[in-house]
Amino acid sequence: MEVLLKVLTVGGAAYAALLGLVFVLQGHLVYFPDLGRQIVQTPKDAGLAYEAVWLTTEDGVRIEAWYIPAPAARGAALLAHGNAGNISHRVDYAPMFHRLGYSLLLFEYRGYGRSEGRPSEEGTYADARAAWRHLVAERGFPPERIVLVGESLGGAVVARLAADERPGALVLASSFVSVPELAAELYPWLPARWLARYRYDALEALGRVSSPVLIAHSRQDDIVPFRHGERLFAAVKGPKAFLELAGGHNDGFLFSREAWREALGGFLAQHLPAGAMSPAPR
Repeated sequence: MEVLLKVLTVGGAAYAALLGLVFVLQGHLVYFPDLGRQIVQTPKDAGLAYEAVWLTTEDGVRIEAWYIPAPAARGAALLAHGNAGNISHRVDYAPMFHRLGYSLLLFEYRGYGRSEGRPSEEGTYADARAAWRHLVAERGFPPERIVLVGESLGGAVVARLAADERPGALVLASSFVSVPELAAELYPWLPARWLARYRYDALEALGRVSSPVLIAHSRQDDIVPFRHGERLFAAVKGPKAFLELAGGHNDGFLFSREAWREALGGFLAQHLPAGAMSPAPR
């Protein structure tokens, strides 16, 4: 009996220590800025002209962004990427939006790529707001001509932005309901909901979004289960559409790129104003 008690005591202490470690270091499970700090390509490599700009957030952090203009643009897309890599890994989005007639702003989170600072939940929200202000105030795009696009963690970022502003449309690709919900599924042996210091509650934000919403998700997603996309879709109160992708979490768009472009183009044509914008002076 004494041996059993000692084993249980040591095991309990070890488990408690593990919980404490996870609580303190969970930022390393949410953000992966070091996976691809190097700039591997630019829109120029895709044959597109672009402008590198530096934005200053409301808390004084300088973040990098790339603006890729489309001729006679119908509007602009603002892309928030996932929790790994940087904007140079999202250049493939540029030709797609270019063909659809939308300029694209790829913005970098703080602590990622060449941007200043360290990533945090409130910080990523502030980064997205800085990108939004750039499109509206500096580029002259009316909110109803802007489509917010978020992949994975970026979906929660732009969902919050869409709840606070009123963009022309919101697109969530391979996004999750919230960090506590996803963590509970990925780490069932931990009290993840209780430990979570990060929320990224896309489900709550969607309840406050009035813009049309397109949800894209794959049944083969190996990180964010398909049911997350279904729950997000069910939470949308206004106009909405669902696109089922193919492939894993990080390659779903590669397996269904043409279907993705056609579905996105049809959705934007239905919900955003038709016709090209007059160029706004800067």
